[in-house]
Amino acid sequence: MSEQKLLTEHYHHDDFRGIDGYKKRGGYEVLAKALKLQPQAVIDEVKASGLRGRGGAGFPTGTKWGFLPKNNEPRFLLCNADEGEPGTFKDRLMMERAPHQLIEGMIISAFAIGSKKSYIYVRGEYYVSIRILEQAIAEAYKAGYLGKNILGSGFDHDMDVYAGAGAYICGEETGMISSLEGLKGQPKLKPPFPAVQGYLRKPTIVNNVETLAAVVPIIKDGAAAYKKIGTEKSTGTKLFSLSGNIMKPGNYEVPLGYPMKDLIFGLGGGMRPGRKLKAVIPGGSSAPVLTADEAMRANLDYENLAALGSMLGSGAVIVLDDNQCMVDCLANLTHFYHHESCGQCTPCREGTGWLDKIVHSITSGQGRLQDIDLLIKVADNMKGRTICALSDAAALPVLSFVSKFRDEFESYVRDGRSKVKGTVLHAQVHH
Repeated sequence: MSEQKLLTEHYHHDDFRGIDGYKKRGGYEVLAKALKLQPQAVIDEVKASGLRGRGGAGFPTGTKWGFLPKNNEPRFLLCNADEGEPGTFKDRLMMERAPHQLIEGMIISAFAIGSKKSYIYVRGEYYVSIRILEQAIAEAYKAGYLGKNILGSGFDHDMDVYAGAGAYICGEETGMISSLEGLKGQPKLKPPFPAVQGYLRKPTIVNNVETLAAVVPIIKDGAAAYKKIGTEKSTGTKLFSLSGNIMKPGNYEVPLGYPMKDLIFGLGGGMRPGRKLKAVIPGGSSAPVLTADEAMRANLDYENLAALGSMLGSGAVIVLDDNQCMVDCLANLTHFYHHESCGQCTPCREGTGWLDKIVHSITSGQGRLQDIDLLIKVADNMKGRTICALSDAAALPVLSFVSKFRDEFESYVRDGRSKVKGTVLHAQVHH
C-alpha cells in the first residue's frame, strides 16, 4: 500500500512555499469558491466530511465550530502550531513546505465561523517555521487574500503569528489562550469552553495546523469525496511522523485505517539490519505503548487504537527495537513530563515528580521490587483529577510500560542493570 497525498502532493516542489508556486497549482482558488458560499454551508460541508481534530484529541471539527454561540461578539480563530508532543514533527513540515495551504484553510475557516482575527501560535523552537509563515502572511496581504474586503466578498480578516516560549503545556488549548493573553501559560478550568469564552473571554475556536489545512481539499472536492478516504468513523488522510530504529523515518500521509504493519515495514522500510520489532508508541509519547504483536494487528485510526487500549493522538509513531530497554525509555518520558508540568494541580505537580524519582531510582540501581507497584499506584492516582490532560499523559505510559514489560523492571531492580543492555550500573545493589 502506498501513500495517499491529499495535502502533501506538491511538497516536493520548492516553489510551493511561495505564493506564486502555490497559485500555479490551484492555490487560493478554493478560497474564492468558499467566499461565494454562505458561512453555514462551509460549516455544514466540514461537518459532513467527518474531519476530526488532527492535534491529538480527534474531536469532530464541524461540531466544534457549531458550539460557537449565536451572538454578535467578536470571535477568534487560533491555529495550534505548538507541536510539543515528543515524536511529532508533521506540523513543522506543513508550515515549512506549504504555509499558504494553512493560511488558505484558516481564511476559509475564519469566514465560516465569522472571525475577523486569527493567530497562529507556533512552538518557540520552530524558528524557521515562524519566519516562513511571516513571509507567507505578508505575501497573502499583498495579494489581497488577507485584510479588508477579501476578493470583493465584503469579508475582512487579519492574521498574525505568535511565538511560544518553549512550554509543552501551551499546546493545550486553554494553556495556549493564557499564553496568548500574556499570562502564565497555564490551562484554565472548563467550562466555560473556549468556543463560548476563550481568548480575551470571547468565543474562540482552536484547531491544529493539519486540521485547518484539510479544510482546503474538503471545500475543493466536497465532503462526499473526502469521506470516501479512510474508515467510516475516521475519514480522510492523516500525516504520521514515523521515528525510531527503522530504515526510513519521516512523515507519511496515508488514509486513516492504514495498517501499522504497512507503515513500519512498507513505507518505513522495516527495522534496521539484525533488529527485531519490540514495541510501538502509536500516537506521541502520551499514548500507551503497544507490544510488537499488538502493533502488527493495529490499524491507524481512532477506533482501532482505542480498542487496543491506546490512542492515535498526534500521529507520532515511535518504533522501538529489541535493543531498547523499556525502563530507560520510561525514565526519559517521566523526566520529560515532570519537567513540563505547570505545577497548577497537585496530582500532576507531585505525581510527575514521584514517577520521575521512582523510575530514576530503579535506573540508578537503588530500586526496590515494591517500587514497581508504587509506580502503578501513583499513576492511577494521577488520572482524571486535574484541569488538563498532562497528568494523564504522564500516567498512561507508566501504566502501559509496567504492565506490558514488567519483567524488565523486575530484572533491573534485581540485577541493578538493564536486562537488555546488560551494563552494570552499580557494584552494590539495594533490594
